[in-house]
Amino acid sequence: MDAMAITLTPAALARVRQYLAETPGALGLRFGVKRSGCSGWSYVVDIATEAGADDTVFEQEGVSVLVDAASLAQVEGTQIDFVQSGLNRNFVFRNPRVAAECGCGESFTTSDQAA
Repeated sequence: MDAMAITLTPAALARVRQYLAETPGALGLRFGVKRSGCSGWSYVVDIATEAGADDTVFEQEGVSVLVDAASLAQVEGTQIDFVQSGLNRNFVFRNPRVAAECGCGESFTTSDQAA
């Protein structure tokens, strides 16, 4: 079964392109999760400078999003946005797999999570 795509809004595409242009050797955006927080998972976002053997690569308008196999089940179908609210600017994740989030918003759990 094919994974559902990771997508970027136009604002996120623009911001990621800016980061990629500033990073020598950048291949794309690395997106995944790690065990963290009170709900179980937190997002990890970085610039990928190499691809892993188990990465799934999603392409959108010339931008690659690399997701490792261990993270894919938790993030597939996510839309990544980049928003500005007052002086704050950050990535926002609309993940259809999220079943609950912790009160502080730093971590989440999924309905099929094996915690």
